[in-house]
Amino acid sequence: MKNLKLLGFFCFLFIGGTLMAQNGTTMVGGAEMYPSKNVVENASQSKDHTTLVAAVKAAGLVETLQSEGPFTVFAPTNTAFEKLPAGTVETLLKPENKEKLQAVLTYHVIAGDFKAKDVVAAIKNADGKATFETVQGGKLYAMMENGKVKLKDASGNVATVTQADVNQSNGVVHVIDTVILPGK
Repeated sequence: MKNLKLLGFFCFLFIGGTLMAQNGTTMVGGAEMYPSKNVVENASQSKDHTTLVAAVKAAGLVETLQSEGPFTVFAPTNTAFEKLPAGTVETLLKPENKEKLQAVLTYHVIAGDFKAKDVVAAIKNADGKATFETVQGGKLYAMMENGKVKLKDASGNVATVTQADVNQSNGVVHVIDTVILPGK
């Protein structure tokens, strides 16, 4: 009986995984991300991106990130925001710091739809270190380390892509473990 239950469980996982793959969704932060929804609609469902969504709202960037795009968004998790010095997020969310918050958030966005394979190809074509211009106007550097894509910001901070190719109706999201910051 125990083996039958175990077999049933594995069948459920297989069928569930197959159905998810067939409808193109990806799980992020405990929620399905639908390729038919835009960046904001999907991010709003992820329990791992509540800080990012609050910041996007405070910066007045909701309409922009709901527009046609396409955008490539490097989306820091709540844990990534927690790694910032104490009080940083709270300070950035204040209305008087809206422009600074916009600069930080748009530094996480590249115009265009860059899937993981495109980022990796750019790294290879640039002899190991690709340079991307962000929507904010700054430079963001991508490289490979131990089979993972790493991003280096203008301040020297390094983020790792922890989940790639979360497809959206207006681009793609790559989840990262560190907030990247534009230069001063």
